[in-house]
Amino acid sequence: MGLVSKIQQLVDLSPEGAHWLSGNIETFSYKKNEKFFQAGRVCNYLYYIQEGMAGGYYMSDEQEVCNWIATEDDFATAYYSFISRKPSYESIECFEACTIQAISHTVLNELYLRFPETERAGRLILEEYYSRLEERLLSIQFKTAKERYTQLCDKRPEIIRRAPLGRIATYLGMKQETLSRIRAEK
Repeated sequence: MGLVSKIQQLVDLSPEGAHWLSGNIETFSYKKNEKFFQAGRVCNYLYYIQEGMAGGYYMSDEQEVCNWIATEDDFATAYYSFISRKPSYESIECFEACTIQAISHTVLNELYLRFPETERAGRLILEEYYSRLEERLLSIQFKTAKERYTQLCDKRPEIIRRAPLGRIATYLGMKQETLSRIRAEK
């Protein structure tokens, strides 16, 4: 699936809108472990993971902390920076080789103006991101390490199968040793 098809799943996009959007999408290919966005810059793209897996992380006490993980058919960006137009605290890195379609902040706003139905798609994308973020936050605050791991296994098993162990651990708010112990008990 591609970005245009994903938007068409979310809203009734006119053929003109689909044509305009497909002419304004950029496609990038990245290697495993390649960073495609660096903290300290303003994020100018909303990314759509067509193939592969990537994650956003920030630095805390000289350690990388994974904030989110995206796989095929997911949107990804440094959302705070993308929306606020301020420098990001996050970097984004490929956990696998990735093919990514992207739409720039400028083009996205032009899309909203030209085809107002797409604003609903933007809202739905943000709602999904916010829901995942809050679910993760509540999980870290109120669930045990084992419960967090089980929840991720149930909801996003592809992450468990494909993401690096260290990234999964920080995403779940635990040390890698704790995650290894929990996995050994299962």
